[in-house]
This record gives sequence, C-alpha cells and structure tokens, in this order.
Amino acid sequence: MSPTSELPANLDVLLDVPIKLSVELGSCLMPMRDLLAMNVSSVVQLDKVADAPVDLYVNQKLVARGEVVVVEDRFGIKITEIIGKPT
Repeated sequence: MSPTSELPANLDVLLDVPIKLSVELGSCLMPMRDLLAMNVSSVVQLDKVADAPVDLYVNQKLVARGEVVVVEDRFGIKITEIIGKPT
C-alpha cells in the first residue's frame, strides 16, 4: 500500500503541487571583505563537522535530517530523522 492511498480523496489534488526541497550542509558568518576576497580556489569552512546530519527543508521549513550519500554519480540524502511538530 502506498503512503498516498491513505489520504482523504479531497487531498489528491494537492499531490502534484511542486515544492522546493533543499538541503543545508552547514553555514557560516563572515565579513564582507572575506567574501569579496574569494576566488576559484577559496575554501569556506562551515559550522558543522563532516559527519553531522544535514538538514532537509521543504519550502524553507525544516522537515527532516539525514546523511549525505552518493547515488551513481550524484549526491543524495538518506533520511535518518523526520522532524515532527513540537508537543
């Protein structure tokens, strides 16, 4: 049974609505002078360690965390945690 078969029929119209899915590897704060001094070989150090989970966002809302994986010649995300509503 597919996950969508359990939804009420009136939600079926929403299942094909496009969403923006993005993954955040990490972030950093830096002065504008450092940004302007960057070139092709520059490295930006992020605030997360290499094996930390990445955050998965749907329309800028955090929905899950996961691990970066390689699928054939592309990056992918293996979901390790679904973020629920705070109780």
